Amino acid sequence: MPLHLLKLSVGTDSVQDLEDWIKLKMKAQKKRGKKPERIHTTRMVPKRADELLDGGSIFWVIKGEIMCREKILDIRPFVDKEGIGRCRLVLDPKCILVEPRPFRAFQGWRYLNAKDAPRDLSRAAPGAAKMPEPLRRELRELGLL
Repeated sequence: MPLHLLKLSVGTDSVQDLEDWIKLKMKAQKKRGKKPERIHTTRMVPKRADELLDGGSIFWVIKGEIMCREKILDIRPFVDKEGIGRCRLVLDPKCILVEPRPFRAFQGWRYLNAKDAPRDLSRAAPGAAKMPEPLRRELRELGLL
């Protein structure tokens, strides 16, 4: 059973914001002549990397709710210019909408067991992924989604 990570998406107000930011970063890499990869750099190297690489994802908390996930493709520890150990998480750039779930703010990342992870929205509410995010939020607040 895969293990996942949970992380705040700081500075984004919606999944669309996150997707736009991913596209912008990938485009900048391509422009610099680098192979476009979706990289998220963290300060800490996950100690349970093997479990994360066994089908795990990073779930993003946006505006107080777990909203989407990206599959973890690789974990690359490195040492930065200041000699501090860091980690590059290589992610699939496709954001997969999940069944939204409230989650309080926290720092860093947290492990998320597969049994506790929200289901993909396409399985939880077929057709809901095609709705605009503000409409999905409003329907959820009304208890209709």
